[in-house]
Amino acid sequence: MTDNNKIKVVVAMDFSDEIMTQLRAVSPNLEIVRHFPEVPPAAWADTEVLYTLRQYPQPEEAPRLRWIQLHFAGMDRALRQPIVQAEDVTVTSASGIHAQQMANYSLMVMLAFNFQLPRWLKDQQRSHWPENPYQLYAPIDMAAQTVGIVGYGSIGREVARLANALGMRVLATKRNIKHPAESESDYSPPGTGDPTGEIPERLYPAEALSNMAAHCDYLVVTTPLTEATYHLINERVLSAMKPNAILINVARGGVVDEKALVTALSSEQIRGAALDVFEEEPLPTTSPLWQMDNVIISPHVSGNSSTYHEKAAALFIENLRRYVENRPLLNQLQREVGY
Repeated sequence: MTDNNKIKVVVAMDFSDEIMTQLRAVSPNLEIVRHFPEVPPAAWADTEVLYTLRQYPQPEEAPRLRWIQLHFAGMDRALRQPIVQAEDVTVTSASGIHAQQMANYSLMVMLAFNFQLPRWLKDQQRSHWPENPYQLYAPIDMAAQTVGIVGYGSIGREVARLANALGMRVLATKRNIKHPAESESDYSPPGTGDPTGEIPERLYPAEALSNMAAHCDYLVVTTPLTEATYHLINERVLSAMKPNAILINVARGGVVDEKALVTALSSEQIRGAALDVFEEEPLPTTSPLWQMDNVIISPHVSGNSSTYHEKAAALFIENLRRYVENRPLLNQLQREVGY
């Protein structure tokens, strides 16, 4: 607490005045200030709560800090910060607010490959009307295809909901397959996802990923990047995939072994890939992925939306209420698993 017995909250984000008003309305016990793009060093001393995109104090600068709310979902970069590693600081992510947008992206690229949209666009650029278009452009019914979801969190569950609505067969991997239901401590927008875990025909442990991949027409990667998931999608998994399969990565670039993927794509071991994230970002101009006709590349935007700030603020508001009422916060970092 600060000297005036209010909880000092620093928002290191360019939230609008309207959002700041909503935050301050949560409780009269909160003193909320906005500092963006830089937080003045003197502001850290009595800060108890921090909402941040990339600004972090050193532990000795913020002795009263007890909770950090991140503006993004992935914990991998934040975990490099000493203050995030401090055991007496609770860290929460924005996991869940991207689920609908990233699931929509995943469905978009599945349909793009199924209908051969990249080839359509190439024909259009050449003013070319192909011979036998009905034979050339003959998509497979989505209801006859299988999607495998690597990591059954909020994003994966929303991918499953959309795929299920199209009649697709859904498979998924999950860290603990004995508990298919969504955890009460995880945030998901109302009406989204698969809260009870009933949609997948089968849940696989991570160790059986290759077995699952062998059945999939689309393999959608949504798992967090941790030591355990680094290069989870490797040569072994790629070689297990069908020749007509598509890899979709909306997680983190490090989850996929990019060299092994380039080899699989260039040798037509798999049909194609849609990649929103990469091991090095921006993706270097020298990367062979840029030149591949069977790859769709986007610049790490699958979770973006015109209302991102509003969605993030809604989660922060819920967690602020919980903090003031001394209730468990949503999306807490589990240091033992890295997210």
